[in-house]
Amino acid sequence: MTRFRIVELRRGTARPFGPNGELSAIDKQPVPGPVQVSATGMEGDEQGDPRHHGGPDKALHAYSVAHYPWWQGELPRVAARFRPGAFGENLVVEGVTEGDLCLGDLWQVGEVTLQLSQSRQPCWKLNTRFATKDMARRVQDSGRTGWYFRVLTPGELRAPAEARLIERPHPDWPLTRIWDVLYRDTLNTSVLRELATLTGLPERWQSLAQNRLKRREVEDWSRRLNAPGSE
Repeated sequence: MTRFRIVELRRGTARPFGPNGELSAIDKQPVPGPVQVSATGMEGDEQGDPRHHGGPDKALHAYSVAHYPWWQGELPRVAARFRPGAFGENLVVEGVTEGDLCLGDLWQVGEVTLQLSQSRQPCWKLNTRFATKDMARRVQDSGRTGWYFRVLTPGELRAPAEARLIERPHPDWPLTRIWDVLYRDTLNTSVLRELATLTGLPERWQSLAQNRLKRREVEDWSRRLNAPGSE
């Protein structure tokens, strides 16, 4: 897969969202007209928790429209909630899913160059967003997580637009393999060693791989997956 389409651009404002008033900007709205993007993300977009969201490695979040019908069938009780933008994505994309993309991919969109930096690690805010107490775990288990881009060349984005693959430095590392290492074959030492040395891997993920190798155990996911006070 060497091309995909960006069908919508979205951004959001941080507002009280969690059970204790935690902030979130997950409710992102369509952006009319072109918008500037830089190394820190989309102009006018906010993050409720800058410690875990945003920054150069998570400048733009993308999610495939191909997943929405699957979620509607999986959770018919809240099917109406599964619509473009529901996962808090900045880029609503079509023609590509996690299996078509590799870590480190370089994509050209007009004057903007994007680099695929990491998969999304779902957090408890999805539980609230979809009124489903284990939604973050469902997203994690499904592999339909979405992904993040770095912005290597800032500029103006507009939608609709075509993204064109210009370089694939790690063809052996599709996001489906990243998912397998993170959540299924979690203590495979040879694979973790390979992952830890990949160029362009975010520092947090290098630490994750190195810590698993050192401790021979998987990090605790409960704080990320469970809403405060729900455990």
